[in-house]
Amino acid sequence: MIVRDYIHRWVHKDPVRFHSLHADLISARSGMTLEQYLGQVIRVSLLSGVLLAVLGYFASAFLSLQVVTGKAGITNVFNVQMPVIFNAVYPTVYVQAFVVIAAFLLGTYAGYLLMLKMPGINKGSRSIKINLTLHNAVAYMYAMRRGGAQLMTIFRSLSDRANIYGEVALEFRQIVRDADFFGYDVVSAIRHLAETTPSEKLKNFLEDLLSVIESGGDMADFLGTRVRMYQEEARFEQRQFLNVLSIVAESYVTMFVAGPLFLIIIMVVMGMMGGSAVLQLALVTYAIMPIGSLVFILLIDLISIKAERTERYVRTKWLHTYSDVRISRKEGEQPLFEQLKKYDRLRAIVHYLKHPLESFVSNVNHTLYITVPVAILYILMVLVRVPQYQDLEIYIGVVDDHIVIGLLIVMIPYAIFYEIWSRKVLGIQALIPDFLERMAGINQVGLTIAQAIAIMVNTNLGLLSYEIRRIKRDMDWGANFTEALMRFEERVSTPTIARTVTLITKASEMSGQINEVLSIASSDAKMSEVLKRERLAEMFIYTAIVYLSFFVFLFVVAVLTTQFLPVLADVSMSGIPQTGALSGLGSIPIVTFGRLLYHACLVQALFSGLIAGQMGESAVSAGVKHSCVLLIIALVAFNFVLI
Repeated sequence: MIVRDYIHRWVHKDPVRFHSLHADLISARSGMTLEQYLGQVIRVSLLSGVLLAVLGYFASAFLSLQVVTGKAGITNVFNVQMPVIFNAVYPTVYVQAFVVIAAFLLGTYAGYLLMLKMPGINKGSRSIKINLTLHNAVAYMYAMRRGGAQLMTIFRSLSDRANIYGEVALEFRQIVRDADFFGYDVVSAIRHLAETTPSEKLKNFLEDLLSVIESGGDMADFLGTRVRMYQEEARFEQRQFLNVLSIVAESYVTMFVAGPLFLIIIMVVMGMMGGSAVLQLALVTYAIMPIGSLVFILLIDLISIKAERTERYVRTKWLHTYSDVRISRKEGEQPLFEQLKKYDRLRAIVHYLKHPLESFVSNVNHTLYITVPVAILYILMVLVRVPQYQDLEIYIGVVDDHIVIGLLIVMIPYAIFYEIWSRKVLGIQALIPDFLERMAGINQVGLTIAQAIAIMVNTNLGLLSYEIRRIKRDMDWGANFTEALMRFEERVSTPTIARTVTLITKASEMSGQINEVLSIASSDAKMSEVLKRERLAEMFIYTAIVYLSFFVFLFVVAVLTTQFLPVLADVSMSGIPQTGALSGLGSIPIVTFGRLLYHACLVQALFSGLIAGQMGESAVSAGVKHSCVLLIIALVAFNFVLI
């Protein structure tokens, strides 16, 4: 209560100070008031200060120990003496107290600044997502306007499809909220959204839309023009993204391929000179390389233009109109109804057992239900069968290869079925523009969409022809056009198909002549395919660089393992002096070094493959196949070639 009153006085004392923070909170749609967020800022700041103070305490204790034991590197050349007043307490206590207080203040201030920046970061992230799907949303608005829908009806329909259009639909939901609950008219609600949206692109669109509304212009022509303009801008936005991604890729190769390789060479030399480099090499192998790679994966995920999985929700109503009517039951019916319920429960399981590969292709995560238990069982069998060697290095050398094999048991089926699914979906998406163009041509001559589908059955569109026949079959069995297309969307389940199906179904509900809408959908799908091909072509070179970097890493480690470490092992200690630079040569753990170098290659193979897939195809799952290839190369190299 006291803190809340203090925050209230703090805000009202200087409201201008927090004006930009308040605007960022609104644009980020955080759902918190300014005072609530400032309370959260204070809590997080104090927590970060405490954590840094604890870290500062341990760091100051270590530094004090270095000073006490005489290991400090700075010599007191001026012979500075502590004041007599401090003699009662050891000086290091004051140093530790000062470091803890300074660390607490620094951590609190850093946490405070970071929390003040977070709404702006979220605002920028929402702005990017809105810009990426704005042309799809405008195309949807154009389809409804061509059918004669009123502006508020368009906004309501678009806001209900946030699962398809993402953040831009959530923005238009603000217009519906203002009109329904706060008494705004359409123009005022649009103007309010233009003032609070994080996207400058959406703001300009809304301001131009207001000009068209107030001047009485043709809104359909305006929306059609904007769709084409935004489609052209999408290529420029992707070019900017690819430039950033190329910098990230080069940074990864420099920091976590060349960097660890340089450290490994230095640590091997340190081990030769008698230094204890095993711990440092293990730290690089098992901590720095994995954590650094995960940081880069998260960084690429944050800046990537990724296709989020869409979901379609169906509203059902249970009408109790005749709930009071007595139902006459016949003898022998109840067991039949129970049998139908049992069949419905078992149908999915039976279908899965009859067609397991189909289930794996539609959802590659289902492979984990089989491969993970198999891999665990395999590793347990290995652990049981391996003799309990007295030497831990021998035991690790026997077991680690089988752990990699167990990992491959999980990854290889996942990569195979993901690649099958990916090629199927990419093949269908590549044919969508041609399909829509033909549909537009058929619809233009006066035929309905259902009649156009019946004609398209006889065309040759590769993978898409099978899906067209299934759409036609659903319609023959009683489904309407909208239901048949929704089932097609569920089978393919990609954002591009979901937006295309939503656009076509809504346009067909509004009007029978939708050839212009189909043409716009075709050009949008064609632009998406062009952008996808440009990204694959641009990122292929960086995928190749990841492979080449791994081969260089493997080659250097192979040279160290086969040429350098065996020479050290064969050196006779009789001629080595007991003092000097080479006095510790006899204590080098050669086997441990070799094992750590092997594990470094395995870690590098795993994460390099994942990053290659994420850069090239915008999905970590796409990198599993690269990781499998690199892991197999490392496994074969160290067990069959470098022996």
